[in-house]
Amino acid sequence: MTRGNQRDTDRAKAQKKANATKGKNTMSGTEYQKTKEDAATIMREKQKKGESSNPRPSLNKEMEIESNLVSSHPADEKRAAEAAAGGKKK
Repeated sequence: MTRGNQRDTDRAKAQKKANATKGKNTMSGTEYQKTKEDAATIMREKQKKGESSNPRPSLNKEMEIESNLVSSHPADEKRAAEAAAGGKKK
């Protein structure tokens, strides 16, 4: 090593810099709780607004629509007609 204790001084300098940028919570417990509650109320309002402006159809309606799409396929209709006539042809 030609520079002596440069590695140690660089490590100390980096540690000091990391501690300075770390940052701690400067709010008290009640301030922190109030901030969290405010954020929660804002999110609840956004969710209510989203639900009222764009209601999602119920799962039953989605399933009903899907079953209508599947049952309206021509091959399904043909199979249903053959089943009603007495089974498959050989």
